[in-house]
Amino acid sequence: MEKITLITSKIVPLNIEDIDTDQIIPARFLKSTVREGFGKQLFYDWRFNSLNQPYTSFVLNNEPEGSILVAGKNFGCGSSREHAAWALYDYGFRVVISSFFADIFKNNALNNGILPIQVSEKMLQIIFDLFEKNKKIEIQINLPEQLIEIKEAGIKENFEINPYKKSWLINGFDDIDYLLSLKENIEEYEKRSAYLNLLKY
Repeated sequence: MEKITLITSKIVPLNIEDIDTDQIIPARFLKSTVREGFGKQLFYDWRFNSLNQPYTSFVLNNEPEGSILVAGKNFGCGSSREHAAWALYDYGFRVVISSFFADIFKNNALNNGILPIQVSEKMLQIIFDLFEKNKKIEIQINLPEQLIEIKEAGIKENFEINPYKKSWLINGFDDIDYLLSLKENIEEYEKRSAYLNLLKY
């Protein structure tokens, strides 16, 4: 996975509450078990009509720039499908900002290289309002400092993240990568344990 430390990007606003995982990636696209290729089906039923023609009013069809998705409250509710995180990542999103996330989606996002940032409802509304005034507004995400900042407006807010998952994202790790990073420590522990076991006899 890509490392996340400092991200500065335009935003893609989706000011809708209670966006569930079936809206993020419809169930009919869940046949594949590999992570790649789901980006083209992200929000598919909101992006395209029954003839697969794009709705020009939908934000991903007219404001596609930006690696930061800003969504309404309670993002990622519904079923626990990991494909929702895969689709967001494959499309190019590395950060999702909301005032509340469903727990399972939040964990799936962190496990798949996406940083879910929970901000206050006031901060979320400020972001949406600023976008209405300036479609090219940028947000800076500083993961080591756990800080979200809109420099143009002089606004900033800290966010929380599990320290273990923070380390994952900063280093671009998954579970296997993390274990491999501890290889020398594990080998040293095994040697020490074997030596102590010999002393018992």
